[in-house]
Amino acid sequence: MPLPIINSIASWVLKQRIHQIELFLKYPHEVQNELLLNLIRNCEKTVIGNKYDFASIKNYETFAERVPISAYEDLEPMIEETRKGYQNIFWHTPIKWFAKSSGTTNAKSKFIPVSNEALEDCHYKGSKDLLCMYLNNNENSEMFLGKSLRLGGSSQIYENNNTFFGDLSAILIENMPMWAEFSSTPSNKTSLMSEWEAKLTAIINETKQENVTSFAGVPSWILVLMNRILQETGKSNLIELWPNLEVYFHGGVSFEPYREQYKSLLPKSDFKYYEIYNASEGFFAIQDLNYSNDLLLMLDYGIFYEFIPMETFGTTHQKTIRLNDVELHKNYAVVITTNAGLWRYLIGDTVRFTSLKPYRIRVSGRTKHYINVFGEELMVENTDMALATTCKNFNCEVKDYTVAPIFMQGKEKGAHEWIIEFSKFPNDVKAFEQELDKTLQSLNSDYEAKRYNNMTLNLLKINVARENLFYDWLKTKNKLGGQNKIPRLSNQRDYLEQLLEMNQQ
Repeated sequence: MPLPIINSIASWVLKQRIHQIELFLKYPHEVQNELLLNLIRNCEKTVIGNKYDFASIKNYETFAERVPISAYEDLEPMIEETRKGYQNIFWHTPIKWFAKSSGTTNAKSKFIPVSNEALEDCHYKGSKDLLCMYLNNNENSEMFLGKSLRLGGSSQIYENNNTFFGDLSAILIENMPMWAEFSSTPSNKTSLMSEWEAKLTAIINETKQENVTSFAGVPSWILVLMNRILQETGKSNLIELWPNLEVYFHGGVSFEPYREQYKSLLPKSDFKYYEIYNASEGFFAIQDLNYSNDLLLMLDYGIFYEFIPMETFGTTHQKTIRLNDVELHKNYAVVITTNAGLWRYLIGDTVRFTSLKPYRIRVSGRTKHYINVFGEELMVENTDMALATTCKNFNCEVKDYTVAPIFMQGKEKGAHEWIIEFSKFPNDVKAFEQELDKTLQSLNSDYEAKRYNNMTLNLLKINVARENLFYDWLKTKNKLGGQNKIPRLSNQRDYLEQLLEMNQQ
């Protein structure tokens, strides 16, 4: 079948989904309420259904009163039982896949259950909707005339007790439909390679001759791959190598610190960037408009949403609200109930709503990755944006960074200490330091108040990292690969101290 016909058919099929999306846009609360009751009804006879008497739950209020908010540690015993082959514990259909969480640098791994329903009705549905929205907004797209370059985690699937675990990306590749494999590069065999350096070489060898029209992956790791490809091929930018490139689908970390670097790699005026918000626990939101920074919250993927206002999070006054009670521009911790048996699960991300009709969000940070030692309530969104703005003003580029507090000692005031690895250095680091501090104050009024006349906080301090410091640090933790992330902010100095020590070696 000629490629133009394939492109037309794919576009037509994907665009049919638009009508279903319009339904939850029009009736968001009804869709979410029905979804929750269906999840409860399906699991009445599971172990957890019996424990909380799901059969008698008829509404959200009873559900919220009866079922507690859970972290991974609360669910781990049940998950471990299921990994051993026992079923019908927290979900009513067999679960044999577990996504090994590799998104943080914690030594202890999490094994997130992935049901068949979650695969089909959430993860794959999200991937198709992403294409659907992109094609709906770009009717002249020829994306399907070429291939999509994907960069997933460096992990294979491991079997134990007839259950399987690996990076989410490996599970998705292992189960993906034939049409998706046909339109992707590199091959499944290369995508599932474990050793990162060997994998990079194999990807480059496979993809440099392909007609790549799109690519997908975490911005920090894709940048490593793309720079290596240019080095290997001698090209000055990616458009020289792949002239039909038209879109980059990204997620996992904020794009802001990397935006200017991608512009130089992709000097094409109409090139598109589309952001997604997904994790091992589910596929949550998609950029639904060209040239937007907002993500449409997807409400019919088998995930019921609740939110905890960050001003009450972790306190005795903590409260949980439904979607219909959220407010604009406030930070919320996200709580999910899913079609893989995660009940009122705290995923660790924070979001803020930029629109209520429809519900659009921006990911603002992590519940554990922020700094609030001095009442400054600094979020990752603040530091990412301040860094991007300051880099643009100083014509420099950042590869990675992390921030921690300098604690008060005696009469010494506190401060924030940064370690930044630049791929292109500012001419004057001290001037950069001062400008970054001013920009942070303009973005965060709490930080500004604590910095006023050095009342509580002194000027931030920047340490310049040696080349490849963060890469080497992740390597020591066996965390190289497409789904691993640097912890940007921390209330403790553990990460920073390790990096500072390595920086002297």
